[in-house]
Amino acid sequence: MATKQRDVSVSEFFAKNRHLLGFDNPRKALLTTVKEAVDNSLDACEEAGILPEVWVRIDQTQAGRFRVAVQDNGPGIVKKQIPLIFGKLLYGSKFHRLRMSRGQQGIGISAAGMNGMLTTGRPMQILSKTSKKSPVHYFLLQVDTKKNQPEIINGKGEGVDIPAGEKGLAHMRDNDIVWDSHYPGSDGKPGPEVESGTRVTIELTGVYKRSRGSVDEYLEQTAIANPHVTIHWQSPDGEKITIPRTTTELPREAKEIKPHPYGVELGRLITMLGDDKSATLSSFLTSSFSCVTPAVARKVCEVAKLSTRASAIKVGQTEAERLYQSLQETKIRPPSTDCIVPIGRDLLYAGLKAIVPGEFHDAVTRPPSVFRGSPFQIEVALAYGGTVATQKITREELVEVINQSDARTLRKFLIDSFNGIGGDSADKIIAETKLPTRCSPQKLKKDQIDALHTALREVNISEGQSMQIYRFANRVPLQYQQGACAITQAVLNTNWRPYGLSQSKGALPSGPVTLIVHMASVWVPFTSESKEAIANAPEIEKELRLGIQAIGRSLAGYIRKRQAIAAQGNRRSIFLRYLKEVANAVATIQKSEANPIYEDLLHVAKKKTAVADVKLDEFGREIAAESEDSAVS
Repeated sequence: MATKQRDVSVSEFFAKNRHLLGFDNPRKALLTTVKEAVDNSLDACEEAGILPEVWVRIDQTQAGRFRVAVQDNGPGIVKKQIPLIFGKLLYGSKFHRLRMSRGQQGIGISAAGMNGMLTTGRPMQILSKTSKKSPVHYFLLQVDTKKNQPEIINGKGEGVDIPAGEKGLAHMRDNDIVWDSHYPGSDGKPGPEVESGTRVTIELTGVYKRSRGSVDEYLEQTAIANPHVTIHWQSPDGEKITIPRTTTELPREAKEIKPHPYGVELGRLITMLGDDKSATLSSFLTSSFSCVTPAVARKVCEVAKLSTRASAIKVGQTEAERLYQSLQETKIRPPSTDCIVPIGRDLLYAGLKAIVPGEFHDAVTRPPSVFRGSPFQIEVALAYGGTVATQKITREELVEVINQSDARTLRKFLIDSFNGIGGDSADKIIAETKLPTRCSPQKLKKDQIDALHTALREVNISEGQSMQIYRFANRVPLQYQQGACAITQAVLNTNWRPYGLSQSKGALPSGPVTLIVHMASVWVPFTSESKEAIANAPEIEKELRLGIQAIGRSLAGYIRKRQAIAAQGNRRSIFLRYLKEVANAVATIQKSEANPIYEDLLHVAKKKTAVADVKLDEFGREIAAESEDSAVS
């Protein structure tokens, strides 16, 4: 038995447990591959101070297999680091730094390449360029899962350098190596040259669908949380879409901080004491932790009954326990919040409005709070009204969505394929088509598809429409495990009836509402390595609840104003319907002219129903009243 024991590398472990990283089914694997590559691109561009431009392309190579290519205009990667970044799990610069970033463990993109290698046998293709005149570093590599080391296929194990300029571009064309060398021009011609950047191409087994949880939806949500990025997207069916940036302002750079004493456990403290071989206890505390000044260090040592000049490495177990307890009991100010970069109310509002049209938009950014010694911040935005997805779809798009769906019934197809459609709305649409509820969408005939398309566009489902929730963590959309996420639980636990929305017990509120919730933190407590849901914690739940309540009050104010305007408008229309007759009757009694009486009555009616003339802007504020002539008409 002893001879069979051996250690297991981290890549070998995740090769057998890819579901932990988000590769548990072909459809999700395709989305996760795009997500990990785009996250790396955005982080690289922002760290280098470059406005990000990202190209995303998916080609279907054969049935059930896709080639995913993601390129950016970032700073590029030096040749020596490329194999390690893409071919070694748990390798990166983000794990040891306490500052906000999209990636955290250094697993994502290398795991995506490993999944592609395991499902198709094809290596990753990496192209990277650091400047206009530098060569393009070209690698074909895969992960050696037993050793967790990169294995380079081309260039005799060292990769290939493709020269800069036209000669290099010609070489890439001749060898079917794809590199977007120029930005798209406004008139269809090539724009300026892409001077630096990285392109990763991974072939994998996958499933592409346009319904909820698709790559298309992920890219749209990425544009909301990152309004400074331009995304060029080409789908497997050849459709090309550009999502332009709504701001040219880069997010400020997040600064790295040291761990806060409240977030360090006893075992970690003992390890840190043993690593610092030359420092005194006072210098150890001030240099190892944030917010610990010499005065605070002296107070901590006094409470722990330790000398400030004692050697840190000589502190024993009992002394370390007293020191730890003293750190927890001493009042230490919260950590600095410049290590996190929230989207900001204005940019969050601009990104939401560009992607989700509606009658009313608003956004709220909560003050920073602390969880286990690490700062975090909650942002909430909301869009109310507007056209739902079912009313915007064309017949050709509907046929395509039907062909891509694996739903067995028409009712399940509607609920799964369109955001915001709940069971009641699906039943209303099916009743309008007069089709059986349990019929298969793939077996619909031409006239039945026409009836379904007409019902989707004409049936008013705003009352039965479920709230759409877009969840974000460090500007990254979270598209799976919605029910397990603290954000969803906070929305479900909020009573939305006082805010003007109907809600069944234990269900999301109903109404044409899109809610965005973003958590920015130096370390997001995800429920798993796939980073799809945020774990529940009292501090996080409190901030989520307060942010949701704040945006709910804003929505309630808008709905009350709109209801008051509608009520006064109905009241005025009733007045106008009978004023002529009342004026004529009064004129007959008084034996006078009817017109002056009518004008007086009209003036009083308009004055009493003046609220009907109020117009609201997209923030729910009053902007103008109609003129008297237009109000009468």
